[in-house]
Amino acid sequence: MSQSPKVGLFITCLADLVRPSVGFAALRLLEQAGCTVEVPEAQTCCGQPGANAGIRAPADRLAKTVIEAFEPYDALVAPSGSCAGEIKTAYPKRFSADPEWGPRAEALAAKSWELMSYLDHLGFTPKPPALAAQACYHDTCSALRGLGISDTPRKLLSHVEGLALTSMADPGQCCGFGGSFAAAFPEISGAMGQAKIESAGGKPMIIGGDLGCLIHMQAIADKKGEALTCVHAAEILAGTWEAEE
Repeated sequence: MSQSPKVGLFITCLADLVRPSVGFAALRLLEQAGCTVEVPEAQTCCGQPGANAGIRAPADRLAKTVIEAFEPYDALVAPSGSCAGEIKTAYPKRFSADPEWGPRAEALAAKSWELMSYLDHLGFTPKPPALAAQACYHDTCSALRGLGISDTPRKLLSHVEGLALTSMADPGQCCGFGGSFAAAFPEISGAMGQAKIESAGGKPMIIGGDLGCLIHMQAIADKKGEALTCVHAAEILAGTWEAEE
C-alpha cells in the first residue's frame, strides 16, 4: 500500500480483561508494519458468546455496535481467529435479510482480519528478539477451520532466532475451550484440553493465536502442577512476553 493503512484494533474481551499484553503486542506489531492504529472506544464484545447460546437480540445489538465503531477504518484487525471469524463470517449471515445492516455487515467482513493473516497480507517481516525455546504451535478451530489459517503464523514465527517450533500431533483437534462449552461441560472440556496438552509432545511452551485456548490449557496445566507456558504468538513476535517473565 502506498499510504499507511488506518487500522481499527479489535482488542477482544479476553485480552481486555485477562491479558492486556496481547493487545499491546498486536498494537506494536501493526505499528511496526507501518499501520496507523486506533482502538475505537465504542467497541465491545463481538457478540459471539450470546449468539452461540441462542441469545440473538443482545448479540445482534453488540454486533451492530462493532459494525458502527469500525466502519471508518481501512481494516479491522483482531488478535483472535475466533472474534475475527465471528465478524468476518457470522455477521453477514446473521444480517443477510436486513436491508440496512446486511450490506454494512458485508462491508466490514470484507476488511476484517485475524492479526497474523493481516501482517502477512501486508508483506510484513517481523524482527523479534531471539528466544531459545522449544515450543509447539496450537492451531485453533476458528483460525484453522473457520478462516483457513495454518501456515501464516508459522511463517512469521520462523523469524524468531532460537525458537524450535513443532506442530501438535493432532492439529485439527479442538482443545475443548469453546467459550461457553467449557462452562457447561467442564469435565469433557478439561479432558479435551489435557489431551491437547499431551499432543504437544512434552514441549514446555505452547504458542497460539487465540487467547481463550491458551488460557484454557494453561489453567489445566497449572491445576496439575505441570510445567507449561502458553503464549500468544503476538507476544513472541513483539517481544513483550519475554519482558514480562
